[in-house]
Amino acid sequence: MDYLKSALPSQIMSERGSNLVVINPGSANIRIGLASQDAPFNIPHCIARHTKQVPKRNVIDQMLNSQVTTAQHMDREKAYDVIASLLKIPFFPRKMGRVDGLNPHIIRKDLPFTWTNVYEEATNSSVSLETSSKDETGESLDPKEGTDSKELNASERKFKEFICGEEALRISPNEPYYLCRPIRRGHLNISQHYSMQQVLDDLRTIWDWILIEKLHIPRNERNMYSAVLVMPETFDNREIKEILSLVLQELCFGSAVVHQEGLAAVFGNGLSTACVVNIGAQVTSLICIEDGGALPSTGKTLPFGGEDISRGLLWTQRHHQTWPQIRTDVLTKPIDLLMLNQLKETYCEIKDGELDAVALVHSYEDKVSPGSHKTRLTALNVPPMGLFYPTLLVPDVYPPPPRTWFHDYEDMLEDTWHIDFSRRSDMSDTFYPNVNGGLPMWESYPVFSTKPKKEEKVGLAEAITNCILSTGRIDIQRKLFCSIQLIGGVALTNGLVAAVEERVLHAIPPNEAIDTVEVLQSRTNPTSVSWKGGAILGVLDIGRDAWINREDWIHNGIHVGSNKKYKDSYYLQAQAMCYMNS
Repeated sequence: MDYLKSALPSQIMSERGSNLVVINPGSANIRIGLASQDAPFNIPHCIARHTKQVPKRNVIDQMLNSQVTTAQHMDREKAYDVIASLLKIPFFPRKMGRVDGLNPHIIRKDLPFTWTNVYEEATNSSVSLETSSKDETGESLDPKEGTDSKELNASERKFKEFICGEEALRISPNEPYYLCRPIRRGHLNISQHYSMQQVLDDLRTIWDWILIEKLHIPRNERNMYSAVLVMPETFDNREIKEILSLVLQELCFGSAVVHQEGLAAVFGNGLSTACVVNIGAQVTSLICIEDGGALPSTGKTLPFGGEDISRGLLWTQRHHQTWPQIRTDVLTKPIDLLMLNQLKETYCEIKDGELDAVALVHSYEDKVSPGSHKTRLTALNVPPMGLFYPTLLVPDVYPPPPRTWFHDYEDMLEDTWHIDFSRRSDMSDTFYPNVNGGLPMWESYPVFSTKPKKEEKVGLAEAITNCILSTGRIDIQRKLFCSIQLIGGVALTNGLVAAVEERVLHAIPPNEAIDTVEVLQSRTNPTSVSWKGGAILGVLDIGRDAWINREDWIHNGIHVGSNKKYKDSYYLQAQAMCYMNS
């Protein structure tokens, strides 16, 4: 304790964080790095595997229904009209016309993505379609050059067994690979097409690749490292158990600990109380934190995120007939989603009036070089407003997990466990917020349920308001309405803070004695703030009983009646709070 009080934070992080690997898994991206690093690696959470199956499927978890129904289309049109009226966008915009004569300085000249080189013998990880045989300096990339080996033809070249990260998203549809995303919409992506064993095997392969290629931690040294798992609130207990087994048994870490993503975000920004709104790529989750402890009853999940805004951007342009006549398909060509994400991050913001921009839109057609199309994009302020009017963001529909998957899991956090402290009256019996009346969260999760709860369909402003009001105490409500913390990549959207403040204030019922709403400015990059908080928590509680040793997990497990509870992040040492607020 005396050491923690006297040492500089940077000194503590450097000394204690060099053998702590902080892992914050998300649906679309994983943030991972040593606690001593300033920022994590942010890597697309996917893997492409080589296949000899004909015909092949480009994406293993194809949507059950990729078509928008008539009712959904009408709802989307209505949502667009409402948003356009609010933002004062003309219902009949001017004709687009040619853009050749426009000033070039208003165009951000993003280069087209390059197809990934899928062959083992390649010296570069990716090769441009136009210059596949030469690098940027004009030097030949031919593997036979400078050697005595004979020329390799296509039949002799060996495909890589698997490709991870962004390179997996940039594989040409013509190549014999299929893409897998082991986490989808905040849960393990288990379906009739994607077994639990395959999901876990893909996770292990991706994480092992990152540990070796990015962090340079070989398998035979992992026992000297500990893992801090910063888990999303959407995960249920069975999923957490599987992830722990993956980290301790398959990846061979010496020990591990679990922290809650929302709680870690608060610590990452040096706070103790906040309403954490995590707008990720595929899911938005909310939870209130009071004095360093999460309030489980306030947890909410909304089935949309940044990727839905990107898809909404594409729909908006097609609605206005501004999109080039190219085949853009985010389902079978993940590279198209990369392009849309880039356009969204560059041009979309929330502001009143017409918001147009001239951009380069790229086409990735089969067996041809990428094409660039100079295009005037319009109504760029509409897609991010889908956060408040979610019928604009028609969600994709994926197969539900097999129901038998739930019948054999153990609830690892029953209240019958030995606990060294008395439980506060406002704490639930389980580790993660359970918004569904005692059933596992997945039981009525909106994406997988046939009849999702209406509350989960609400927009962001109503969800934040309901989340805070559910605390039931006027004193903490007032504090939380002035302590809203936006995290996740979408939190970087220009104009979002003002929009949240304005719309949350209007969403508060008139009978509530609340007249002030404030979104706190993030001290850390909103994309990685939970990871940073996990690094701080991991360093500060490195000696606590919450850590699980690899041998204990493999030989004994963590079970009802044992003295060890793998993590209770609702209770934090006073020293940690003192450190964060100093």
